[in-house]
Amino acid sequence: MGAALGRCFVQRGHRVIWASESRGHRTRHRATRAGLEDVGNLATLVAECDLVISIVPPHAAADVAHTIGHRARVFVDANAISPAQSTQLRALVEGGGGRFVDGSVVGEPPTEGRPVRLFLSGPAAQAAAQVLGGGPVEAITLEGPSAASALKMCYASWTKGNQALLLAGLAAARAHGVESDLLAEWGRSQPDLGTKVHAAANAAARKGWRWAFEMRAVAETFRDAGLPHGFHEAAAWIYERALSGDGPSSGEVTLGDVLDELLPGGDAGAN
Repeated sequence: MGAALGRCFVQRGHRVIWASESRGHRTRHRATRAGLEDVGNLATLVAECDLVISIVPPHAAADVAHTIGHRARVFVDANAISPAQSTQLRALVEGGGGRFVDGSVVGEPPTEGRPVRLFLSGPAAQAAAQVLGGGPVEAITLEGPSAASALKMCYASWTKGNQALLLAGLAAARAHGVESDLLAEWGRSQPDLGTKVHAAANAAARKGWRWAFEMRAVAETFRDAGLPHGFHEAAAWIYERALSGDGPSSGEVTLGDVLDELLPGGDAGAN
């Protein structure tokens, strides 16, 4: 997502820089293809940037803000974090004399034919939107200091939460010996779910390491609103268990692989 957004900003005529220090080969390759200028290290990046945008796996958002946020002129946190965490990062950045913009991204990495929405909130949101919006990036400002994070959490509560629920439902069916019967009934009454559950399994194995943290942020958002938050604590558990290792999967993962990870004893209950 970061490289794709960077490419859009380059195409709008902005100088877009990044720091390759301690980054891997794949990240370097994406940045080069996007036309981003490598300045080597974060100290140089912060010194040369008028606006820093942070788009990282959500568990790393706080580390980035603590490392450079308080030194940035304008710091846009566009990560999938809760409004409460956004408030904490705002205090950090503004305590160092910077301007903080709460942000979130909804959509797939943008291309000319596939736009993305970048939501921004806070006192400096309108100024940031004028810089970052345009082309396939639709910059939308919202009222309220942490409104962009709140919207992202509520959106992800369904888009990622329902995938976890599908996997949990099918895993329970396997444990009770009615997996094939449930799949058959889905085929009759909910024909799209058969395809969706396979996609959910593959996504969980590839992205669960990021989504588990995001689901806990959603749970925090629900709890702070006085709503039940167990839905998304459970979704976080599903995404953590769906991994076949300690990080993202590099290849296609089958639905059976994921169900084996979710259930103790593998597929003994399958029919």
